[in-house]
Amino acid sequence: MTARFDAIGLVVSDMAASVAFYRRLGFAFPDGAEDQPHAEAGLPGGLRLMLDTEATVRSFLPEWQPPAGGGRASLALRCDGPEEVDALYGELVGSGYRGELKPWDAFWGQRYAVVHDPDGNGVDLYAPLVPWQATFAR
Repeated sequence: MTARFDAIGLVVSDMAASVAFYRRLGFAFPDGAEDQPHAEAGLPGGLRLMLDTEATVRSFLPEWQPPAGGGRASLALRCDGPEEVDALYGELVGSGYRGELKPWDAFWGQRYAVVHDPDGNGVDLYAPLVPWQATFAR
């Protein structure tokens, strides 16, 4: 038996808000996903991003409670270039999503920013600062 990495799962308080947020980032949730208790979007390499409502989780774990103090998971999204990090961060924050870390040139060689999804999970936006670094950043 061999276990293999297959999916990333997030518990969401508002499916419609979460689906809308991740669609803005390019995740292809099917039509009608915002009205479902469970939704999945395919990712490159065959992985999936799975969203489950709090009610869905409580249907099999009645005592489940969201973590205190904010999200405990983050997703990292590679952008095509530093300017895309700035533009995407600006678009999301301008649309009312909470920015945690404004775009900056990180000492490790990336343009880097963090915005929160509707449940407070961090979504890291990054791109190599120097084109040749893109070869090593994958």
